[in-house]
Amino acid sequence: MATRCFSPPDMVNPRVPTVTPPLDENAIANQISAGAIKKSASPLGTVEIVFQPSPAVFDGRYADNGWLQETPDPITKITWDNVAAISPATARELGIRNSDIVRLAHKGRTLEIAAWLVPGQPDGTITLDLGYGRRASGRVGNGVGFDVGPLRTLEGCDFITGATITATGRKYAISCAQDHGSMEGRPLVREATLEEYRREPKFAQEMVEHPPLKSLWDEHDYSQGYQWGLTVDLNTCIGCGVCTLACQSENNIPIVGKTQVAKGREMNWIRVDRYFSGEADDAQVMHQPVMCQHCENAPCEQVCPVAATVHDKEGLNVMVYNRCIGTRYCSNNCPYKVRRFNFFNYTKDTPEIVKMAMNPDVTVRSRGVMEKCTFCIQRINRAKNAANLENREVRDGEIVIACQQACPTQAIVFGNINDPASKVSQAKRQDRNYELLAELNTKPCLSYLARIRNPHSQLG
Repeated sequence: MATRCFSPPDMVNPRVPTVTPPLDENAIANQISAGAIKKSASPLGTVEIVFQPSPAVFDGRYADNGWLQETPDPITKITWDNVAAISPATARELGIRNSDIVRLAHKGRTLEIAAWLVPGQPDGTITLDLGYGRRASGRVGNGVGFDVGPLRTLEGCDFITGATITATGRKYAISCAQDHGSMEGRPLVREATLEEYRREPKFAQEMVEHPPLKSLWDEHDYSQGYQWGLTVDLNTCIGCGVCTLACQSENNIPIVGKTQVAKGREMNWIRVDRYFSGEADDAQVMHQPVMCQHCENAPCEQVCPVAATVHDKEGLNVMVYNRCIGTRYCSNNCPYKVRRFNFFNYTKDTPEIVKMAMNPDVTVRSRGVMEKCTFCIQRINRAKNAANLENREVRDGEIVIACQQACPTQAIVFGNINDPASKVSQAKRQDRNYELLAELNTKPCLSYLARIRNPHSQLG
């Protein structure tokens, strides 16, 4: 029932939080060396090339949108670039590694582009995203990525066969927001087949065993008033990243550019982690949005020397921006790594027309300030003010936070945990409900509903 996850070769150096010894990466490497992965059906160096619209910029019409350029690709987690997606087996045969520049040729047309190993990519094929390498896009989109147009013709607009691929021996810098596909041995994403779920409905809670967890100080009391919480249903999450964009728009989150993303300085308050399970040549993908968990026993609150991050009476872990002095102790102490630090004054040179798109209800943070998800506190307060004017409580569903509003599959539910009839309370009572890294006794107000797969194995 526990998911077997792996990190394919060249996908190491994790940048998600590590609290347990890392998974042994030799298993998949030995599998590849032993030839356990299927070999490409195409002759060596000959591939089929598939052209597809980019998940970020489509065919290039959105290339000048910095929010989209910095949103990680749902599968590769690459920002500000497109790559030649290649399977680990084909890459092994051709001696290609991540970030290698390869030359693709077909009927006298050539293209040089960086390669990237993607588990689950069919052997003997290359996938290229359209919409990059533009020269008249605008201030943001010019010169970003590789123009794959030279390989496309009227006869091969969607795909071409019989193309050749060779390594050039050169490298290209790629900014990847998640450099690996493993959960490092921790059950962060929890899943089971439908058959397994029917046998053991509480599998999600039982995947981690720990003694009863007790706090060293008095618990927060929410017997009166609200306690805000959130659930994310991994069964319906498709990893599209729209929640990240909605949060960025709502909360005036800056883009930082390719160089700063490569240094791990992206500012998005919601990251959508991607993991692979199964075998490298037939991998399954799992997605998990991770934002501030609003812990009841928040590790960040214990170490801030100026009380810039504090707990409020409604269960929110809030930030007082003008108190923050940038020690980053809170980020170091956060096991979820969801806090973002303004290394630079990213909004200093923002054009006036872009400033007009900022939300006037949200503070624009300056250099040296830590920030993170607030559960859209401005929307919470707006609904509370409206309810107070009518002398009533906030109704369930009256507050819709930005990520929840934008989610196309309605995987995110927000509301008052104190209300047993609220949708979020009902979700948290499901058998599939679990908390991320609950064994650390942080007691997050955000929880996840484990994924259930139905592979239809009876169909053979």
